[in-house]
Amino acid sequence: MKFTDGYWQLRPDVSVLYAQEAYDVEVVADTLVVTAPTKVIATRGDTLNRPALTVTLSSPLEGVIGVRIEHFRGGPAPRGFDLLGAESGVAKVEADGSGGVVRSGPLAARVSAGAPWRLDFEADGQRLTGSGHRSVGYARTPSGAHVHEQLDLGVGELVYGLGERFGPLVKNGQTVDIWNADGGTSSEQAYKNVPFYLTNRGYGVLVNHAGRVSYEVGSEVVERVQFSVPGESLEYFVVYGPTPAEILERYTALVGRPAEVPAWSYGLWLSTSFTTDYDEETVNGFIRAMADRRLPLSVFHFDCFWMRELNWCDFEWDPRTFPDPDGMLRRLHEEQGVRVCVWINPYIAQRSPLFDEAAAAGFLVRRPDGSVWQWDLWQAGMGLVDFTRPEATAWFQDKLRRLLRQGVDCFKTDFGERIPTDVVYHDGSDPEQMHNWYTQLYNQAVHDVLVEERGEGDAMVFARSATVGGQRLPVHWGGDSTSTYESMAETLRGGLSLAMSGFGFWSHDIGGFEGTPDADVFKRWSAFGLLSSHSRFHGSNSYRVPWVFDTDPDTGDVDEGPESAVAVVRRFTQLKLTLMPYLLGLGRVAGERGTPVMRPLALEFPDDLGASYVDRQYLLGPDLLVAPVFTADGQVDVYLPSGTWTDWWTGEVVEGGGWRRERHALDSLPLYVRGGAVLPIGARTDRPDYDYRDGLELRVFPGLTPGEQRTIEVVVPTGEVARYRIRIEADGQAVLAEGSAPALVTQVGR
Repeated sequence: MKFTDGYWQLRPDVSVLYAQEAYDVEVVADTLVVTAPTKVIATRGDTLNRPALTVTLSSPLEGVIGVRIEHFRGGPAPRGFDLLGAESGVAKVEADGSGGVVRSGPLAARVSAGAPWRLDFEADGQRLTGSGHRSVGYARTPSGAHVHEQLDLGVGELVYGLGERFGPLVKNGQTVDIWNADGGTSSEQAYKNVPFYLTNRGYGVLVNHAGRVSYEVGSEVVERVQFSVPGESLEYFVVYGPTPAEILERYTALVGRPAEVPAWSYGLWLSTSFTTDYDEETVNGFIRAMADRRLPLSVFHFDCFWMRELNWCDFEWDPRTFPDPDGMLRRLHEEQGVRVCVWINPYIAQRSPLFDEAAAAGFLVRRPDGSVWQWDLWQAGMGLVDFTRPEATAWFQDKLRRLLRQGVDCFKTDFGERIPTDVVYHDGSDPEQMHNWYTQLYNQAVHDVLVEERGEGDAMVFARSATVGGQRLPVHWGGDSTSTYESMAETLRGGLSLAMSGFGFWSHDIGGFEGTPDADVFKRWSAFGLLSSHSRFHGSNSYRVPWVFDTDPDTGDVDEGPESAVAVVRRFTQLKLTLMPYLLGLGRVAGERGTPVMRPLALEFPDDLGASYVDRQYLLGPDLLVAPVFTADGQVDVYLPSGTWTDWWTGEVVEGGGWRRERHALDSLPLYVRGGAVLPIGARTDRPDYDYRDGLELRVFPGLTPGEQRTIEVVVPTGEVARYRIRIEADGQAVLAEGSAPALVTQVGR
């Protein structure tokens, strides 16, 4: 939100009072409390008829320092996020005539006494950022009061994160509002808004406010990041790194790390799509046809119309289409060998038999006049489950529990963004602050019942909306894209931005959601999608089974040649399944350290300036570089950071440190292995959940020198960990020096 007109003047009908000096600096318990008048106090009369701001510094975790800025302190505190990792007693606080300092591990925050206002964050003897004159502000606008802070941006400092945003990966120059919305991927709106950013200068910043947070990232004041919230107070936390990966590790230690997801979830998912016609025969036909074409399928997803139209959600199989759901689910598990996902959302349509039940029990969000909030968007007369009421949450979970016991394995938790603000919640929550937070309560309710019924490690949701804390409830997908190369690219930008916001797993609709992709877009997107953490075919009004993209409309003949959609999907599905020993280990790392499976180059190579802006490629874990093809002619520019890289397909070893222009056929894309990598390769290409120790290959890539050793940990679906140690002999030969199970060692290039 912009308050000024240029640097010097204010906008019409806006007034801003700034913290002018640190007048009093006091140690109170383990906090530093600063009285910051909005006028320099020169005489006693200057203390009259003038607001003062209270700035309190504390530390919830080593390497993290919090700042709370308050005008009036007598009102209710704004809803913040769950700080699961918060500890007490980690801060060292001092004050003297020169000001005060809070130290937390390697990070320090220093307030200078007197005028002008100055707050500095320091680590390892270096200043990271801080706020100075005209930074801490209390603003009055036609829409009400706001508090803002402005933190300095250094020359060359780049900002990442703020959730799943589909514009440029680097946020400098952007205005961003943290407000969940159902805007598609071709919009400045976002489904997953996260008021956390990190920079390439060693720190991140979380604004602890669940409602709307407005950012001006080097836009209102080009040398600062401004963030503002409505109301009388603002709290933020500075999180030290110094590397981006370490920033995410500390940040997720504070707000929670991703739960591990089951091995079966990494396999290929096929959906009915949204408005297409289907029944059990259609579903079985698709699954059999996938098997006949040697296209391994792990999960089948039933989208909205598994329930009767206008009844969403009543959590009942439409008896006209699925007369025997129990038998169908049993057959899908036992005969087809697939898991089952079904679509849900938090709305109860008026026609649903559950509407009257929920309304009578007080389980639906209400208007201020006591009536049930309803509207006709999505489904006629729908209401919204009030997850602030424990009884409503338990009621909703019981409907899901019955489906799980029937044979459903997981849920796609759609929507959660269109949350009204002209309502009253059971627990009295501020509707504006509940708008973004609602999705957390919704997805938490679903995830909790999955854990109860399936157990830790076998529970996952497939969610569209999120905020801070959503990373604990994986997996998330990218929302409604169109079926074009451009939308494919913006989808990837959204996923990389989400990765920089603490989310470990991510997926997207292969081929795009809206419209029908042409065959080449589908094939290119399939390669990209099957080299993502999770892979799902899904569309709006057309099927996404591969063979339809190479079917002659006149003769019905299907092309299944080497560059056909069937061949491309088979090749990349099988590739992903052989990479499962590597991928499942990345999932474990995400849960232990908060490092995402799919990583922007800037996360893995923070000192490489050439990688800073790259948002058309990514790293799958630390060792695989993937560059999706976004052009009809197959031309793609690839940036390889410094070091040696090996072409996955050809074995060619190339030196990084610059760009390469390549052209790839429809069944290929640039895929490079980092120098010195040892990749665990699985032996099976028919499923993702198998014992990876059986037939395991440890593939050693160029870059290791004689005497070097590498230790590899392979997580198997049971949770066990097999450890192997590779040593390079004097003649350059790689040998298995130690292993908890037999493994074949192969070397690329020998």
